[in-house]
Amino acid sequence: MRDKSTINQRQLITIGVFFVILFSCAQNAIASPLTERLEEFPQWTSKPLVQVAKGDLEYPEWMTGTWDVTSTLSEKIAPLAPDIVTPGFEDNESYLNKAIAFKVRFGKEYYSPPQRLFAALTNSKPAVVADRAFNGEKITKAYLGNESVYKVKVDPDDPNQQITFLKGDRQLVAKITGRAKEIPDADQFIATEVTQQLFRSPERIYLNEVETTSAYQLLKPGQVTANQITAIYLSPQDPNYFKAGDRPVALYRYRLDLKKASKNTNIK
Repeated sequence: MRDKSTINQRQLITIGVFFVILFSCAQNAIASPLTERLEEFPQWTSKPLVQVAKGDLEYPEWMTGTWDVTSTLSEKIAPLAPDIVTPGFEDNESYLNKAIAFKVRFGKEYYSPPQRLFAALTNSKPAVVADRAFNGEKITKAYLGNESVYKVKVDPDDPNQQITFLKGDRQLVAKITGRAKEIPDADQFIATEVTQQLFRSPERIYLNEVETTSAYQLLKPGQVTANQITAIYLSPQDPNYFKAGDRPVALYRYRLDLKKASKNTNIK
């Protein structure tokens, strides 16, 4: 069994990939429908067209509350193998069909008004958003172990930036750069989000780009399911960048099951 106290670059890439889905935002899609992109999986040959990520990440009202989440990796594909395989792809075999459980929470109490010039003159109303620090910490500890995570810090002036501090003087820096969304029906929420990731350790720095396209479905009050597809793209600093182009070098499909946590549940 793998020792959770040992953190390496590959594990951090896996965690970074999963962070994105729980922070997906609602903004208008500007190009091909996200539903079509999901249907085309795994035949993805380009990146999605998105808008620049601005402000906090807004969710439907039915996402409000604290949730018990079960995440299961059901499929993983390396489209450009054997020529190009990302660090950690083979290691992620250990997560295949394995349910990972953790808690997350969302609410208007976590919303922060835009911090920009003349923000007071804008009509900024509180929206349902993620408790980013809480959620990020819970997810990381579920994958790496409680002893491996020091804290998750979100930029107070920009909710699209966060840093995860880990054992061994390592950091995972994530900056959300683009988003798009669709709301096909009142009980459906589809979003894509693009994140620049930097894994920093005393030994090296590794960069990549992550896209997560997901479809949430409200089954009934207090019960939500989601189909999540995550794509990994190489950064311009990678020697294989021009060979890969805009094609993903790794694809992961997850099933997320969310159930509203009991009010009596300890969520510390």
